[in-house]
Amino acid sequence: MSEQYFTQHPQTKSNPKTWTYKLRDRMLTFKSDAGVFSKNTVDFGSRTLIEAFILPEVEGAIVDMGCGYGPIGLSIAMAYPDRQVIMGDINERAVQLAKENAEANKLTNVQVFLSDQFAGLPKHSYAVVLTNPPIRVGKKVVHAMFEQAHQYLSADGELWVVIQKKQGAPSAIKKMESIFQEVEVVVKEKGYFIIRATK
Repeated sequence: MSEQYFTQHPQTKSNPKTWTYKLRDRMLTFKSDAGVFSKNTVDFGSRTLIEAFILPEVEGAIVDMGCGYGPIGLSIAMAYPDRQVIMGDINERAVQLAKENAEANKLTNVQVFLSDQFAGLPKHSYAVVLTNPPIRVGKKVVHAMFEQAHQYLSADGELWVVIQKKQGAPSAIKKMESIFQEVEVVVKEKGYFIIRATK
């Protein structure tokens, strides 16, 4: 069985690859590698979340939780240069790639942390948490991410999630509705749901 991308210390042989991709009408350069999620291109779910996202009128930093090599966090950092973007992932290789990609795209409003969910992030309230969650870790862990996001968000802060219907979008929505004040499906496309939950 191949190694999972949410492994902290990937043992898969490194095979880096670099390409450019247009997100939110801006070209970004990405370096990816074996042992990280969607190593060959920006995956459809992340692209859909990136394009759908609307920044709320809440002060504070934006978090990209489970950032991988960085497409979500870096494209949002480029779109909103006045906002600090905090990126976290449990995968050491992904974190190093995200740091390199932030530098390659000359983004100075980004910080990347090795973090098991929110444990390794700076402890303050955030305006937004964005995530393409690691569905393969199981529903229990993904739903715990929603609970932690609620704890770390400011009043009126928002959690934005992309999840496929067949991979648990309906149960994710129910879980969010039990935690957040307001939950809305912003986009449905090709079986993917973009869900916004407001604290």
